[in-house]
Amino acid sequence: MTLRLYDYWRSSAAYRVRIALNLKGLSYQRVPVSLIDGAQQTADYKAKNPQGFVPMLEVGDLRLTQSLAIIDWLDATYAEPRFLPADPAARAQELAKALVIAADIHPINNLRILKYLRHELGQSQDAVDTWARHWISEGFAALEALADADQPFLSGAAPGLADICLIPQMANARRVDTPLDAFPKLVAIDARACALPAFAAAHPDAVKPD
Repeated sequence: MTLRLYDYWRSSAAYRVRIALNLKGLSYQRVPVSLIDGAQQTADYKAKNPQGFVPMLEVGDLRLTQSLAIIDWLDATYAEPRFLPADPAARAQELAKALVIAADIHPINNLRILKYLRHELGQSQDAVDTWARHWISEGFAALEALADADQPFLSGAAPGLADICLIPQMANARRVDTPLDAFPKLVAIDARACALPAFAAAHPDAVKPD
């Protein structure tokens, strides 16, 4: 069964799915979709994904969109390693940490929102970057409080869904020069995760087109 991932190298949502695929040890074919060139808005792509976003995972006739939905499918289809605990309370807590990023930070800081602020509302690049840093820092403050200093990862003893969401958001934070001194636990988690082959191979620098 061929797994075909439509993604953009710098998309943090696509980065999440690359991490998840790598952690599961799955082979997949990447199909680059340039968000800068508007390839996600072409008729051919929108016929497959009407929302015109990346990532999209194609498995035979099945087309899956939205990064957390794709990761949930991977977790249900391929048993190990687990990204979400089976225990209902632990599962809810893991989802809550992941959603601080996927529901609260990322949606108001992704490329289309920042482009709208810049080009449609006439905001300067400095103002747009200040916007991004504010919302990243607010979310990171909550995650720093939720992180357990006695555990190596945000998810606990092993990387889970929260880490899959955190590491791409850390890359985004650095891209807009977000001060990270106030978040030492998150910085340490990021360093540990990025040292793992599954995370390193998913990093934008590792998949950036020539």
